[in-house]
Amino acid sequence: MIERDFPARELKLYSSARSAGSRIDFNGREFLVEEATPEIFSDLDIALFSAGGEITKTLAPQAVERGCVVIDNSSAFRMDPEVPLIIPEINPHTAADHKGLIANPNCSTAVALMGLYPLHRLFGVKRFFAATYQAVSGTGAAAIKELDKQTRDWVEGNEIVNEVYPHQIAFNVLPHVDIFLEDGYTREELKMRNESAKIMEIPDLQVSCTCVRVPVFRAHSVAINAEFEKTVDLEEARRAIAGFPGSEMVDDPENNGYPMPLDYQGKIPCGVGRLRKDSAFDNGISFWVTGDQLWKGAALNTVQIAELLHKKGLVGVRASLSGN
Repeated sequence: MIERDFPARELKLYSSARSAGSRIDFNGREFLVEEATPEIFSDLDIALFSAGGEITKTLAPQAVERGCVVIDNSSAFRMDPEVPLIIPEINPHTAADHKGLIANPNCSTAVALMGLYPLHRLFGVKRFFAATYQAVSGTGAAAIKELDKQTRDWVEGNEIVNEVYPHQIAFNVLPHVDIFLEDGYTREELKMRNESAKIMEIPDLQVSCTCVRVPVFRAHSVAINAEFEKTVDLEEARRAIAGFPGSEMVDDPENNGYPMPLDYQGKIPCGVGRLRKDSAFDNGISFWVTGDQLWKGAALNTVQIAELLHKKGLVGVRASLSGN
């Protein structure tokens, strides 16, 4: 928020009792982290939640009751029909329908739609298949440390131990993100289907997704094969993506030009490349999207929603950040 010069009169940091009392130095200021309790929301206009689903289910309704608008980064309320699920570049109009609570989409969904939505506006997406390449930072700090340690242990010839993931992640890929459901898909894969349909307002959208964890520290990638209602034109498609806010075309295969995770760590836009007509669909396009899941997939999108609310006069300008 500070980097984007968000117009807040006051910024407060809150956490669980476990982390309360710590101090964070940022941008030349020291912030005291206080315990998040229902009472604190009476003095706040907006709260950005990143504390997990269970805490959100408990505290978010209490914050709303006290007149505070909550933007939540968990999956707790994403599919609630009364809660807008927003990517500001795609469905900002839904912000006006909020009843005090707004959901931030899953990281892979947000990155994928930054490439897919401009094409949908042109050709009308009918269905798509996606395979994700998800960085370990999506699991948290412990996963980053595990990948780092396993890599060092492999180089040094030491025993490799896995604790965060069910298998070694260094020099490996795991077709397993989140828990498996009865139909064989994982919960993460279900998010891609349901959230994409809600955000793009296509109730009957058909989606099949395979989510894969890869030994990359930060930034997710997604390979997408999409079928459209209208006949596709690649040059129109390239222009649409290049002109879409928050996306950029990196599509120069002759010179090895395509988006990669290393290039999109800490970067605001998502990169789209490998654009080509799909060989299995009559009206299909295959492409590749890469984006920082900690930024557009999480924190950046959350702050952009707050900026949207402020611009439309749907919230005040006091703010808090709530975490674990």
